[in-house]
Amino acid sequence: MDLVVPILYALIFLLTIISINLFRRSPHKNLPPGPRPWPLLGNLPTIFTSKTPPHLTFTNLARTHGGLMLLWFGHKPVVFVSNKAAATEVLKTHDRALSGRHVPASFHFPEKLQTSLVWSDCDAYWKQVRRVLRTEVFCPTMLRAQEGVREEKVRELVEFVRSKEGKAVTIRPVVFGTILNVLGNAVFSRDLYDLGGRGDVVGLELLIRELLVIGATPDLADYYKILDGWDPQRLKKEALVRLDKVDKLWEPIVEERKRERKLNDNNKVAECMDMLDVLLDNNYNDAEINSIFLETFGPGSESSSATAEWVMSELIKNPTVLARLRQELDNEFGHSKVTGSHRLAKLPYLSAVIKEVMRLHPAIPFMLPHKAVETCQVLGYTIPKGFQVQLNAYAIGREPEAWPEPNTFRPERFLESDIDYQGNHFELVPFGAGRRICPGMPLAMKNTPFIVSTLVHEFDWNIPGDTPPEKLEMNEQLSIALTKDPPLCLIPKLRRVVS
Repeated sequence: MDLVVPILYALIFLLTIISINLFRRSPHKNLPPGPRPWPLLGNLPTIFTSKTPPHLTFTNLARTHGGLMLLWFGHKPVVFVSNKAAATEVLKTHDRALSGRHVPASFHFPEKLQTSLVWSDCDAYWKQVRRVLRTEVFCPTMLRAQEGVREEKVRELVEFVRSKEGKAVTIRPVVFGTILNVLGNAVFSRDLYDLGGRGDVVGLELLIRELLVIGATPDLADYYKILDGWDPQRLKKEALVRLDKVDKLWEPIVEERKRERKLNDNNKVAECMDMLDVLLDNNYNDAEINSIFLETFGPGSESSSATAEWVMSELIKNPTVLARLRQELDNEFGHSKVTGSHRLAKLPYLSAVIKEVMRLHPAIPFMLPHKAVETCQVLGYTIPKGFQVQLNAYAIGREPEAWPEPNTFRPERFLESDIDYQGNHFELVPFGAGRRICPGMPLAMKNTPFIVSTLVHEFDWNIPGDTPPEKLEMNEQLSIALTKDPPLCLIPKLRRVVS
């Protein structure tokens, strides 16, 4: 026992010397600028002693050090991409060289990485899954075929809200439940959430949120190579427990579908083709199906519900914007219910409102981390092979050089431009761009406008108490998704009976 303290001191001294040599004698020259790192800790003291949330901390640092900024998380270098110019270089010019994926230590399971679309490199399997999702799952034909089910789930949301008329309703959970049911029917033709009673009927919501919390937790094993293969915070163990639980949720659903298809000579058995049918038709095995399911539900449900909450929050806070949107919806639908994605797509102000919300409040402010698969030059700086590259969509959406009055909610700016969110304009990247753009974007952009326009068209909404709209709190809270803090709570009043 007498040797423990001297050994610890010696280890700390050794790591400090190694850190000093690492930072001062890096073999890489002309790295992007950034704040000076501390020995051993890198820039962690700057990050973790900040009094602002992480998305604001990194955005403020980028305003000082530039749109391409290097931070050291312990011994791990991370290049932050925080403006349009840098995003264009990373996501377009050097898309291939920077399209690798940095896998967090807490999710580094080799057997699961082989079947992951999110965490795998851009290999043959990744390309095949992307192609199937693009051409058979999130394609226009499939989305049109599923429109009736989406409308049914949104009508269930309306009925739930009507039952709460005059009472306070917390917006995000009910939208989350609706999104979960839309996704459940798109994926395997069944509901997963009971709005009026039990809530999450299979336990998926809790598991998704726990996995997101694990993914957002700073992990020492990520910051120091000496901890490779270790799990000092037990995050990897906790993640594996939950991943196995999620896999078990899908097992009976997949097995039941296989039995039904066998009885029907491998023909589809749901009312319309769903993702599970497509995956079985393409001979994906159970592990591959489990992985694709999780990566569809995880980001899809959380990000869409967060976006819808922010849209409703900005509309309540800005009554003139709400009035203009209502007028557009009234002109299109009158006393009829909102229906038809093709009709919603023709409403320019609705589109402008949603784009402006995604600019100001991107649901996922930090895209999943890229990795340089080869050394390249970006904006005159070197990004060495193996460096992590982190896209900051929050900072990009508030870049003063790209957006006049960047902190002001003004949807009209999108009526004056052709900027979209589909990866063609690098000042607005809520879904990413290039090879790693979110494959579920087409479905997400059917769900959010549909839900928001229905809530606006059929209900008036009031803030509980005497709070005037302009005083509504708009504080942001970040785990993986950027959500409103406190959550938006409103009192609905039926505005019109629709047919």
